[in-house]
Amino acid sequence: METVALVTGAASGIGAALVTALAARGVRVYAADRDTAGVEALAARLLSLGHSVEAVTLDVTDAEGFGRLIAKIAERGPLHQLYNNAGIGLAGELHAVTAADWRRVVEINILGVANGIAAAYPLMIRQGFGHLINTASGAGLGPRPGMAPYAASKHAVIGLSTSLRAEASAYGVKVSAACPGYVATQVMARAELRGVDRQKLTESIPIRPMSAEDCARAILRGVDRNQAIIPISMYVKLDWWLYRLSPTLSIHLAKWRARAFRKAAQT
Repeated sequence: METVALVTGAASGIGAALVTALAARGVRVYAADRDTAGVEALAARLLSLGHSVEAVTLDVTDAEGFGRLIAKIAERGPLHQLYNNAGIGLAGELHAVTAADWRRVVEINILGVANGIAAAYPLMIRQGFGHLINTASGAGLGPRPGMAPYAASKHAVIGLSTSLRAEASAYGVKVSAACPGYVATQVMARAELRGVDRQKLTESIPIRPMSAEDCARAILRGVDRNQAIIPISMYVKLDWWLYRLSPTLSIHLAKWRARAFRKAAQT
């Protein structure tokens, strides 16, 4: 049986890399993004290479639109994998973050994932199989000062994923949370900043970014292994291990991060 996957946030970054890697495996991929031009360009490039990729326009905050897309896919056959990957970044000390900022992060990073699950999970139950892969972040595995709303949203995605995993196993459905670290994507470049200088903040990060392609390969390895949580990069693994081993020590590390954000504050 041909494997069918839907990837959201597919026009660039990790999403585009996932679409490319899945297509190379022979998976039939629906590449979804609100950036119609970007996702169509990706699909056209992969189609020219002989892969089976269809571009679809989708805003993950539109629950009804998500439902219509899943229904359209179901008319053609089963859906094996849903990669709830769409998300946005937001950085800045919390006193500079507005209520509107909070709403936007919650609507995309949390409700966007919830909308995908609400649309696809019942279908997967009826099928008796499927895999929901939700892109969280290393920021969801420990404290992240200077990006509290983003971290809160990713903690929520991990909590949602691990809780649903326990429920979904009774129906033959798998659930995983992918947790990338510092990845060279447009999410980082386009992240909305509040009271922070982008160049200073980037220069303060002590590690080199992972490529989106390497990140996608790591996610797929975790999916193949049906990992509940897929920590990506040694840095994320160490950070997560430290937080579980010694929350107090992890908070001290977080204070160092907080100082880095203050130093990157705009003057």
